[in-house]
Amino acid sequence: MRLQRVGKKNQPSYRIVLAEKHRSATKKIVELLGHYNPRTKEFGIKNEERLKTLVSQHIELSATLRNLLITKGLITGEKVKAWRPKIKAKEETPAAAPAVAPQAEAPKTEEANKTKATPNETPAT
Repeated sequence: MRLQRVGKKNQPSYRIVLAEKHRSATKKIVELLGHYNPRTKEFGIKNEERLKTLVSQHIELSATLRNLLITKGLITGEKVKAWRPKIKAKEETPAAAPAVAPQAEAPKTEEANKTKATPNETPAT
């Protein structure tokens, strides 16, 4: 069971519907059970006995619908967290990257200096 959004733009109104889990709630529903308007707090169920029967058969409820039915007193239990904010991707910091130690340079020898002499300089012998 879940909520199906109906109504105009920026004026939401919802139907309480029974729909298959793998199908969209807006496409094909099995049964219409009631309605809810969050702006006026209007709430109505067509048949409370049918709703309680479905809940007793362990029909899965959406988190928002479950919280709504608990608030209205139709079912008992604890509310669940219906949504969570999006987590922003953490950027990799340079401190988190493993530090690579620079390689030590080999000491220069006199022979290496002689071979790298510039054309203007004469090698010392």
